[in-house]
Amino acid sequence: MTRITTVPERISSTRLAREVVLHVDGLVVDYAGVRAVDGIDFEVRRGEVFGLLGTNGAGKTTTLDVLEGFRAPTSGAVRVFGVDPLVERDRISPRMGIMLQDAGFFEDLTVRQTVRSWRRFYARPRGVEETLQMVGLEHRATVRVKQLSGGERRRLDLGLALLGHPEVLFLDEPTTGMDPEGRHRCLQIVRDLVEEGLTVVLTTHYLEEAEQLADRVAIMHRGRIRTQGTLDEVLAAHRTSVIRFELDPARVTEAALTALMWSPGAHVQRSATTTAVSIDSADPQADLGRLLAAADRTGVALDALTVTRSSLEDLFLALADEAAPTQGVPA
Repeated sequence: MTRITTVPERISSTRLAREVVLHVDGLVVDYAGVRAVDGIDFEVRRGEVFGLLGTNGAGKTTTLDVLEGFRAPTSGAVRVFGVDPLVERDRISPRMGIMLQDAGFFEDLTVRQTVRSWRRFYARPRGVEETLQMVGLEHRATVRVKQLSGGERRRLDLGLALLGHPEVLFLDEPTTGMDPEGRHRCLQIVRDLVEEGLTVVLTTHYLEEAEQLADRVAIMHRGRIRTQGTLDEVLAAHRTSVIRFELDPARVTEAALTALMWSPGAHVQRSATTTAVSIDSADPQADLGRLLAAADRTGVALDALTVTRSSLEDLFLALADEAAPTQGVPA
């Protein structure tokens, strides 16, 4: 007789894309007389990484507090797994993993004792040794928490957040204080779990992490979402490339410089030894051809000529400098 062992069916990517895990509609949060969050909207679907980015004080952590059920909204609607996280927190908290910016530990417990004590909060927790190995702390198991480095404490934070096999994981500045090896390990853990269907909401000041991990991002500033969508969408909605070159100020006339800076997106920085020009370009191939033709006509040599695609950091800084916030690209 053939014995058949059943395993949970892997969720298809199509289903992952449809199923909404987190829903935020018109969220407003007033805190100590200040509007910390000012009417934001977004959704997060099962199996994706959503990067909630922004400057200090933008409202990111306040938004996470509401999603995690720790703070009541002033107005608007928030749903996690289809329910109000504040009202139903006891029911849904076993399905959530939370890695705070600064979690509290019992400093005199060892790392192993800390994991063992936290396991009591979950019906089916990961094993102690499995958790320590996952975050690379097995060799520090008998060390007291107060003796850990900042990066090691963050690894312990991550291990505790993953103890209960969460369906959605909130990561608030997860790799702050980690060395490059620890950061790489943390990001790889998240990638592997997302492949298995984990949903992640990530805040980070390391924008390259968001570029590596996030399926979609929202950039907040002064309590509002300035733009959101996939990385390609948010970058396409703004400048997509920058053409840069340098000129010898002793060999270029003002007329030649004007011919090279035909674009309204051109900027110049002058010094005693060089004139540096950058051109924001939505069509770099066409604009580069126009630039080279102008250089040929005027007999100007373009030094250090480069074409680079705008990064998330470029967009982040540009949005932070703008005066009038808008919701931007629909997700």
